Amino acid sequence: MRRFQLERKHSQWVSRGVKFQGPIIKEAKRGPPLAVRRLAAAAVAVAAVPPYPPVAAKRRPTQRYSFCNKTEGTTLYNLCFNTIPMEKKEDDHGQVEGWLEAMRSSSPPRFFSEAEDDRRQISFEELAKAQYEKWVVKHPSALHMFEPITKQARGKQIAVFLDYDGTLSPIVEDPDCAYMSEQMRATVKEVAANFPTAIITGRRRDKVYEFVHLAELYYAGSHGMDIMGPAEGCNGYKAHGLQTKDSKGNDVVLFQPASEYLSLMDEVCLLLKERSKKYRGARVDHNKYCATLHFRCVKEEDWLSLAKEVHAILKEYPELTLTQGRKVLELRPAIEWHKGKALEFLIEALGLSNPSKVFPIYIGDDRTDEDAFQVLRDKESSCSILVSKVSKDTCATYSLQDPSQVMQFLQQLVDWKARR
Repeated sequence: MRRFQLERKHSQWVSRGVKFQGPIIKEAKRGPPLAVRRLAAAAVAVAAVPPYPPVAAKRRPTQRYSFCNKTEGTTLYNLCFNTIPMEKKEDDHGQVEGWLEAMRSSSPPRFFSEAEDDRRQISFEELAKAQYEKWVVKHPSALHMFEPITKQARGKQIAVFLDYDGTLSPIVEDPDCAYMSEQMRATVKEVAANFPTAIITGRRRDKVYEFVHLAELYYAGSHGMDIMGPAEGCNGYKAHGLQTKDSKGNDVVLFQPASEYLSLMDEVCLLLKERSKKYRGARVDHNKYCATLHFRCVKEEDWLSLAKEVHAILKEYPELTLTQGRKVLELRPAIEWHKGKALEFLIEALGLSNPSKVFPIYIGDDRTDEDAFQVLRDKESSCSILVSKVSKDTCATYSLQDPSQVMQFLQQLVDWKARR
């Protein structure tokens, strides 16, 4: 047996742990129109803050889990994960301004009104197209590169990891209406019948399960802070951990590295709802270990005030940190855990840690998926795919434009396995 610890090497395991994700964009006094400059900023917007140094802090309780081999069913090793608090930096003014600019850069403005110059709109569209054409050369379509991808995977066990919003379902204004199509559900079901499969999302685990409704998958909600899988395993790969039952009485296993924060997140979510209700269009979701504030429908002139409200809460709760996604601000426990850690945990948990025998595939569309892309970037053979129609700075190797292309890629993967 070998012991595996989360903090084994800071250089290898350190979280990106940024308080906001996205560069600070300073607008010039002269130059192209503001909307064009913002589009350019959006094309390269990504977390650009260096990781925090190691923290000399009291360790939280160690959670131990043992896992079984697919064929032998015997315990291979014990896993010990320590959740370590992240160091936080104080710079109130710069922090809020940074959030505001990151909010803008992650939300390209809509096209101009009819009263504005048509030439500007043409420039806006041309710039977007030119940026994307240049970007896709560096991050080619996974559909066009399917043969080289499967060539790398030949003779290895493929494991599939998927984001939900923007990957399996379209991005919509109302998060409660982000339904996946029946075709997509059938495709994911086929994928899980051929490969160990997991969904890693920022949503509540139970909420994303309601959308997907496939009991054979592993689900990592709250950016991996709430992981659940079927006790009988997925495609023969089984994880033995904390045994419990889900709401329907099915036997499942759980891993919740931030469980001690649950009551705190209940409190923070109520507070965030109270302070944001005066901003029309603001919406707060309680994603169990994350309080998620959606500002997609909030007027841009209210963003600064809204960011200040979030900052005030963050000051009141030093145990939390803030991250950003696609038109969302999220308050979550300030521990070294994110989608990248969840991905590494699942790879280890399912006995898929031998890089010469495993080919992990991760598909996602959000900044929070960059932690997972970075994990795969360091592996000998893997496939990381960003879902985007615009150019973005990313650690992903390949790209797809939308959920329909994701479904096409997954179906090709199933068909390729059937031919072998």
